[in-house]
Amino acid sequence: MASTSRTRTGRGRGRGRGSGSSSLPPPPSTLPLIIEEFFIVVYEDPLVKKALPKKFADYLDGQEPAKVYLRAADCGPRLWTVEVLFDGQGRMYLDKGWENFAIAHGVDFGCYVHFKYEGDDVLTVKVFDGTMCRKYYYSDDEDTDDESDDDVKPCIHPL
Repeated sequence: MASTSRTRTGRGRGRGRGSGSSSLPPPPSTLPLIIEEFFIVVYEDPLVKKALPKKFADYLDGQEPAKVYLRAADCGPRLWTVEVLFDGQGRMYLDKGWENFAIAHGVDFGCYVHFKYEGDDVLTVKVFDGTMCRKYYYSDDEDTDDESDDDVKPCIHPL
C-alpha cells in the first residue's frame, strides 16, 4: 500500500519567506510594555470623569500621579491640571479639571480623544469629532501660566 502523505512545497502558513530568519521581530509577549498613545471614545456625558485604558494605568503602576497635565496638541503651551483617581482595581480616571478641559476643547458625545504620554505626567491631547475628523483650534490665551480651575478660556475653533 502506497503512502498518501503529501510533501509541503513552502506554501501555506508559517513557512513563507523569511521563515526561520533571525530578522523577525520578537513575539509580542516578549516586548516591553510601552503605552505612549491611546484614545477614548466619549459614549456618556463628556463632562464627567473619564476612565483611561487599564493598560495605561498598568503602565504607570508604582508611579500613580495625583494629577496629570493635559496639553491640547495645537492650542499653545498651556497645561490644564487634571486630578487623577485610581479605584484600587487598576482603573485610572481623569477627574477634577477634566470638565474645564472638555468644555474648552469641544469634547462632546461621539468624540474620539487621542492621548499621547509625554512623560512627567504630561499628556498631549487631540480631539476628533464623531465623523473622525480632527478638531483644530488656536489659542487666544496670552496668559498661559494661569492654572485656575475657574479660568476656562477656550481655544477658538477657526471658521
